[in-house]
Amino acid sequence: MFLPHAHRGAARRAPQPRGAVRRAGPLRAAAAALLLLASLFVTLPANPARAAAGLTATFSTTDNGSWHLDKYIIRNGTANAVNGWTLEFDLPPGVTLGNGYNGVVTSSGTHVKVTNAHYNGTIPAGGSTEPHSFWFIAYGSNAQPLNCRINGDKCDGTPDRAPGAPTGVTVAGRTTKTVTLNWTAAVATDFPIAGYDIYRDGTLAASVTGGTGNVPVTGTVSGLTPNTTYAFTVRAKDTRGNVSTDSAPVSATTLNPADDTTPPPAPGNLRATAKTSASVTLAWNAVTDPSGIAGYDIYRGGTLVLSTTTATTVVVTGLAPLTPYTFTVKARDNYDNVSPASTPVTVTTDDAVGAGNHAKVGYFVQWGIYGRQYFVKNLDTSGAAAKLTHINYAFANLDPVNLTCLQGVTKGTTPDPQDPDQGTGAGDAEADYGRPFSAAQSVDGVADTGWEPMRGNFNQLKKLKAKYPHLKVLISIGGWTYSKYFSDAAATPASREKLVRSCLDIYIKGNLPNYNGAGGAGVAAGIFDGIDLDWEWPGAEGHPGNHWGPQDKANNTALFAEFRRQLDELSAGTGKRYLLTAFTPADPAKIDAGWDISKTDGTPSVFDYMDFANVQGYDFHGAGSDNSWEPNRTGHQGNLYRDEQDPYPFEFSVELAVQTYLDAGVHPRQLTLGVPFYARGWQGVAAGGVNGEWQAANGAAPGQFAEEAGTRGYSNLLAMVPNCTVHHDTQSVSTYCYTGANGTWWTYDDPWSIGLKTAWLKQQGLLGVMIWEMSGDTANGSLMSALHTGL
Repeated sequence: MFLPHAHRGAARRAPQPRGAVRRAGPLRAAAAALLLLASLFVTLPANPARAAAGLTATFSTTDNGSWHLDKYIIRNGTANAVNGWTLEFDLPPGVTLGNGYNGVVTSSGTHVKVTNAHYNGTIPAGGSTEPHSFWFIAYGSNAQPLNCRINGDKCDGTPDRAPGAPTGVTVAGRTTKTVTLNWTAAVATDFPIAGYDIYRDGTLAASVTGGTGNVPVTGTVSGLTPNTTYAFTVRAKDTRGNVSTDSAPVSATTLNPADDTTPPPAPGNLRATAKTSASVTLAWNAVTDPSGIAGYDIYRGGTLVLSTTTATTVVVTGLAPLTPYTFTVKARDNYDNVSPASTPVTVTTDDAVGAGNHAKVGYFVQWGIYGRQYFVKNLDTSGAAAKLTHINYAFANLDPVNLTCLQGVTKGTTPDPQDPDQGTGAGDAEADYGRPFSAAQSVDGVADTGWEPMRGNFNQLKKLKAKYPHLKVLISIGGWTYSKYFSDAAATPASREKLVRSCLDIYIKGNLPNYNGAGGAGVAAGIFDGIDLDWEWPGAEGHPGNHWGPQDKANNTALFAEFRRQLDELSAGTGKRYLLTAFTPADPAKIDAGWDISKTDGTPSVFDYMDFANVQGYDFHGAGSDNSWEPNRTGHQGNLYRDEQDPYPFEFSVELAVQTYLDAGVHPRQLTLGVPFYARGWQGVAAGGVNGEWQAANGAAPGQFAEEAGTRGYSNLLAMVPNCTVHHDTQSVSTYCYTGANGTWWTYDDPWSIGLKTAWLKQQGLLGVMIWEMSGDTANGSLMSALHTGL
């Protein structure tokens, strides 16, 4: 994929999809038998449904000995067809859920959610879901499920009941500009309590979320006028938006600032008690004041970032990794007198994985499920998932017309690596979220039916994250064949904003375009924890036909800034910080042309916005699949140090690449070192040199796949290249094998070189390693194990 050479880059391309896969059909045998039982129902009557203007859902059950067959018939009482329905209910105590039919079932604890199947989602006016109503196997009692809802409404069609009004409203505190109220939580009726609205003299003044059970609820109204009397009432809201009547009113008068003009003392012993890459936990000693302490204000630099009531500890979030921040705290009394600032404390946030830990970032290739037969499940069975910290899913493309993130298409690349439009408009939604996987290919051993709104690799990544909660998954945008339009998309503030917004909408918010029955709003939410930018290359040539120019360097930095801005805006709503990483070149010339990495010149750097960079540590030399690049001479592709026998006038080495970043002031814990899980090879290699090193050759050696001459996965090399004698160059730290004169010569990493590279990167204080790409490893993950052991 990545070559730092000034004139050529090796391809990391998405191959032509191998053809669509027919969906798996329904569970025919089991369903047929159970449908026969269903036809013999002896039903228990449900509560009678009242006439309704919308959908209703009627429950019935039949006892079959050790299990019950429970069924919901959904009826449409409107004068128009209804397209799409969602049924929700809670299992009663002692009841467990078995298989469900005629609907897509998801459950969380005892709560069950069912969406329509593709064939029963439309219910005509006055019609029902019969004969394809949702039914399921239940074990335990025949008790009717609780809290049934159909499209959010009660299943029996009766109107919602508003929650009870809050009671016991009292004044709990006053300042010159605020009034704090306490009240007893309202009684929920049809829906749980979602929160409360506080009204000041009939005008909405504040809202409080939550507040149920026996714990008193507190709310504060701010922005009031000093020494002024107000009347307050409180209303409860449920999760459906139903609002209670007003509570009994209570009046309060704000304090008069003239009655107390003495500020409290400054808080003491401000300290950091914990930190992460994105947050700092602060604590301080409480202060006292004759009029009482109303709260504390926390400042970052000179900017107010948080206010508390009487709590003396806070967590400041939304911070950047490896960044120093200075904090102070001031106290406020009930008359809004503000204390002097505390003694400042400066805290530097952690790196992306925490002090003492190392990142292990593995690329999973979208197209690996075809010829490589490498599935997300293989990350589990090989032991890699337990050892990795991050998975980069490769690749997302850019729409050539709209200059936005492209998804929802299945269009292969052309076979000609010199075609300037090789990747234009290409993508593989079939692999991403359209293809159903069998039980044998699935992480949890459960097959897709073919009707789920999300299937394919995305669904398997979701399952893998459920099994390994420590894993972070990023979507990688670009790559060798998908970088053609980055320069255009990054060219202006408007185009950058548009690109970033589209990428976050698809991959972070999870709004996948419809593809072959899959996709929909939010279906992929929670799968991706961030964005990995693989622009190859800003300000320098990459794949033939790529758009690029000297303006790319500044625009590249601006693009990172825009991704960080929009990701942080999203974080403000979700409370989760999203990662931003990049694949960056080893070639100093390419770095200089397109990457502002300096942390010492006072100008913005790409490293001001990203969590870390995955630095190219391979493809230093190789023969392209079309016998371009360096077909006539062998050479190491990932040497740690410059080889003393290297005849080229330029140097490529891991040491030089990393040092280029360190010399620019980049923090070493913002760098991972790229390690290849594949080999590059030549054929017709002449005898001479040191076992074929740097010798004349006759083009790329036969590859693992016909379209990828000169490249083999590590496992494939071991199995398919006989009589290849392994050699270890201890001076340059390079592994290679040679079959002899006029044979083949392969350069790669093995456990020996990985052991030395991991020892070196720890000495340098680097964050960790990046792997291209996971399918090259052996079935038992021998290379991944070597990396894990070394780190």
